[in-house]
Amino acid sequence: MTHPAVSTAVDLIDAPLLYKGKVRELYDLGEHMLIVVTDRISAFDYVLEPAVPEKGNVLNRLSAFWFGQTKELLENHVVHIDVDRLGAIVKEPELLRNRIMVVRKAQRIDMECVVRGYITGGGWRQYKETGKVNGIELPKDLRKNAKLPEPIFTPAAKNDVGHDEDIPFSTMQELIGKELADELKEKSLKLYAFARDYCAERGILLADCKFEFGILDGKVILIDEIFTPDASRFWAQDKYALDIEIDSMDKEPVRAYLASSSWDKDSTPDPLPEEVVTETSRRYLDIYHRITGHSLN
Repeated sequence: MTHPAVSTAVDLIDAPLLYKGKVRELYDLGEHMLIVVTDRISAFDYVLEPAVPEKGNVLNRLSAFWFGQTKELLENHVVHIDVDRLGAIVKEPELLRNRIMVVRKAQRIDMECVVRGYITGGGWRQYKETGKVNGIELPKDLRKNAKLPEPIFTPAAKNDVGHDEDIPFSTMQELIGKELADELKEKSLKLYAFARDYCAERGILLADCKFEFGILDGKVILIDEIFTPDASRFWAQDKYALDIEIDSMDKEPVRAYLASSSWDKDSTPDPLPEEVVTETSRRYLDIYHRITGHSLN
């Protein structure tokens, strides 16, 4: 059964709102923080209408799944994902079931830790211009979507306003210190390798992904989301090819629709057609099933 889309939880949570992002909302529970993953969808830096049913459900449960899978590799911020344990804080628990995550409060490290296993997207654009990605020299004559000889770590400095900024690893070391930067790089590459191998057994290529880390009690822990379609680029193995735009397993129907429309990318776009919303919802449900082996309901 598909539930109605949830665009915001502001009227459903009796706790102070700390932050409202494009998709996630953060509420203060005192010792802990509550993350609500809505069904809002964004593209080209705009939040679009309408919301996509089950999207937040998939993102939250996939993150919970991967946090569980990787906890032996690295500690994370999850306390629990049980809406019933929140009691009267949540006014309509059924609307938010599977969409919440109670987490420990960590000090966010203002770096987006990106690992690329294939040369595509923004990395491909850099490579075409310079032969490098984030300052890393790559073999000559690589083709678009080629698998890299080894995964590469390509960080970005986080900006709360505007786009995150791709930086060389040496700049990351200068900004946060060599020891911490080295640790984040090592942990990111290990996490990528784990998920890449897991996905490969299920007919999925993990082209690239991003992580966020925080400091809690003097230790680095994993925060935010992990290996979701919003934080990773998944390709179906049977769709993989060089020199093309591979139809990735995420909100590609939305991007494709907007790119082919007359929208100027400089104003709020018109509402998405029903068929685009339906197909996008189907894709999120499909990637959840392919990765976990379970359907959502």
